[in-house]
Amino acid sequence: MKLSLLAIVSAAVFPLAAVQSRIIAPGATLQKLGGDFRFTEGAASDSEGNVYFSDQPNDRILKWSTEGKLTTFLEPAGRANGLCFDKAGNLWACADGKNELWRIDSARKIEVVLKDYKGKLMNGPNDVWIRPDGGLYFSDPYYQRDYWSHHSAPQDKQCVYFLTPDHQRLIRVAEDLEQPNGLIGSADGKTLYIADLGAHKTYRYQTQPDGSLTDKTLFCEMGSDGMTLDAQGNVYLTTKGVTVFDAAGKKIEQIDVPGEAWTGNVCFGGKDRKTLFITASKGLYAMQMNVAGIGSQ
Repeated sequence: MKLSLLAIVSAAVFPLAAVQSRIIAPGATLQKLGGDFRFTEGAASDSEGNVYFSDQPNDRILKWSTEGKLTTFLEPAGRANGLCFDKAGNLWACADGKNELWRIDSARKIEVVLKDYKGKLMNGPNDVWIRPDGGLYFSDPYYQRDYWSHHSAPQDKQCVYFLTPDHQRLIRVAEDLEQPNGLIGSADGKTLYIADLGAHKTYRYQTQPDGSLTDKTLFCEMGSDGMTLDAQGNVYLTTKGVTVFDAAGKKIEQIDVPGEAWTGNVCFGGKDRKTLFITASKGLYAMQMNVAGIGSQ
């Protein structure tokens, strides 16, 4: 195939422009905010945009303020893993030190809301999301911890549960997953995404008023540890860096975190909710985005 001289000259003089990201702010780079942790997890932002995250092996919950200050919020912290704020400003924690679910108020007062299902310990609550009416979904996979006295799963299955808004009724809503882990719901509470880390898949469900899930649909062929959504409906998954899918399940972005073996969780924070915070093994990272987090607009 012959190219005209004009075409050759044009290609040389006018190189193709770099493709700009649909969601990352122009010129933004990954920033390391803190390190020397043992394993970071559970990123969640409060109503002001401050970000809380857990350093599980060190048994503490830390806070990164909107002013850029890092402090310890709670220590010890029940070996907290996944975190989520409710409308009242309480911080919910998957406290798998004793396989419990905690509610922590602004004064750091702890209430153990849940510690068993049908008289048996939970496997280890891992990630939690609270829908607008106060109903609560959490995953309960089994990962043996060296601080437990037991060495087998207390429950017969690894499931996702729903706790009613009055906290009086706990039901299993997903029992057919290998190892459910990350989960996140839409701003209106009608859609729930659940990552089956064991099966390397993520599913989308429709939530019902009683907490049950319907219309299970394969969203993408990738599992995830933690998850978040932006205001455009894009889904952010974690394991190796952060992988972003649009609402149709098409991969649109990959954010690598060099030097870290695993990315545990992710959330939007900051005063405008346009900073993506990433908990990746021994570090806390941030990336400026073009889009805001779920519920921010």
